[in-house]
Amino acid sequence: MASITGGELVVRELRKAGIDRLFGLHGANIDTIFQACMDAGMPIVDTRHEMNAGHAAEGYARITQGLGVALVTAGGGMTNVVTSMANALLDRTPVLYLCGSGMLKSRQTNTLQHDIDQVALGTPVTKWAHHVTCVDQIPRLVAQAVRIAMQAPRGPVMLDLPWDVLMASVEEDDLPDTGTNTLRSCTIDAATACQVVDMLVSAKRPAIVLGSEAARGSGRETVERIAAATGVPVFTEFEAAALLRDLPDNVNAGLLQGLYGLGDQAPDVIVMAGMRFGLYTAHGSGTLIPHDARIVQIDPDARELGRLQSVELGIVADVGPALQALADAAEQPGVGEAIPAERSQWQDTVRAHVKRRYDAVAANVTRREGVLHPFTASEIVAEHVDTDVTVVADGALTYLWLSETVAAARPRALLFHSHLSSMGCGFGIAVGAQAGAGADKRVILVTGDGAAGYSLGEFDTLVRNGLPLIVIVMNNRSWGATLHFQQIVVGANRVTGTLLENGRYEQAATAFGVTGYFADSAESLREALATAMARNEPACINVLVDLDPIPPEELVVMGMDPFTPPSEQTFG
Repeated sequence: MASITGGELVVRELRKAGIDRLFGLHGANIDTIFQACMDAGMPIVDTRHEMNAGHAAEGYARITQGLGVALVTAGGGMTNVVTSMANALLDRTPVLYLCGSGMLKSRQTNTLQHDIDQVALGTPVTKWAHHVTCVDQIPRLVAQAVRIAMQAPRGPVMLDLPWDVLMASVEEDDLPDTGTNTLRSCTIDAATACQVVDMLVSAKRPAIVLGSEAARGSGRETVERIAAATGVPVFTEFEAAALLRDLPDNVNAGLLQGLYGLGDQAPDVIVMAGMRFGLYTAHGSGTLIPHDARIVQIDPDARELGRLQSVELGIVADVGPALQALADAAEQPGVGEAIPAERSQWQDTVRAHVKRRYDAVAANVTRREGVLHPFTASEIVAEHVDTDVTVVADGALTYLWLSETVAAARPRALLFHSHLSSMGCGFGIAVGAQAGAGADKRVILVTGDGAAGYSLGEFDTLVRNGLPLIVIVMNNRSWGATLHFQQIVVGANRVTGTLLENGRYEQAATAFGVTGYFADSAESLREALATAMARNEPACINVLVDLDPIPPEELVVMGMDPFTPPSEQTFG
């Protein structure tokens, strides 16, 4: 009989689950897995910090709609990915964290990287965390971890793998059957699907709002079928923006923030599919999702149904299959004939409102010598985006300004940091997204200068792993969002700890072998970005942007009107 080590068992089970690469940083406790990956031809994208190994696994999962795997060593290696675990949990991103740990026999000896209960640390920020104690249980537990991570609502899982368990061997004939990783999704019945479609068809002002669970569980063609059959405008949160790519203009309403300010023309029926109440719905205030609207909410987690606003119909179901059922119901004979004649007028109203919003933002753009207005810079980024390009955004002001422009460019995917709002996660996410997209598809990371400072060493990761990521640093020489908060809430004379007045980020990138560009005007940014897009290599563009302008959504977050100067409003 042949024997196999614990490290080899881990890699074999990952192969069985369809995993084609890992993201990690080497350490002695996990060398057995590194060796097994080398023998199996399983690539490991090795980062310069475990934080970014975790975030890269997130980015990979989000771009591929599959499972990301992060491999980190014991002690500080594990603690460095806790932020990524929390990020993945809040955003419902499926990631398997393989965390090495010290030998079982050395517990409670005060030796290196021991005596921290890693499972206890991981449990609050994962769907499931477990400590492996026997080599022959590795196949079963890896398979279980994969199932838990990929079952909606998706999310992170963690396995704690002691060094001696990974080094141990077992006879292959003695291994238990790991069962199947095939998951059957829960959908909705035909009668319920017809009820929801009837609500959409009969409404005067219906809307569909799609969240991240829709993006991860539904093909774009399903959303297109529903919109085509019903004529209902479709809005999305950031993560679901890819579902807008193939929609015709009359039903492509863009990001959810476009609902702001419709007044008595606000939707009267809203179907929320995989969209949770909270940050992106203005916390149940009614400014985006009206309180008097009839709401259908579909989510795999019953705890999310009606969390901040009452819903008429709450449906517990996996969002992808549920949307498939809605598409089938919408295409039944007679549905089209029941659509009110005013539906096209409602579509026109939505489009005109979204355009007014864009025009209002553009009208406030001012020019200053030597710096670019961040809205203008975001417009230039959008000019270079198409359905083959993925955009990752990091930094509060950066993603808020980008939200005004980039969704209309119909990117392949739009990946923003969200509920945890962890600054600096974008570089790692972009590394994973570029690895998942492939060398023939471009990924653009647009990051603030504050966020960029977390991960400058990852320029080296791009070069070593041949990842042609383009990094655009929106450099306003500050922690812009918190500086604005200080100015508005406590006064301009109380600005402290929020200035970052140094930083030639393109020069830092050049030191790692990345081509660097500097831009301080629209012309120089267009030239730099066009050149970088034409080359199949990593690049860094340091563009000076104006700090003073406040993006509309920043004012919304602070409980203010987005199109009224802050000086004319009261905070909160």
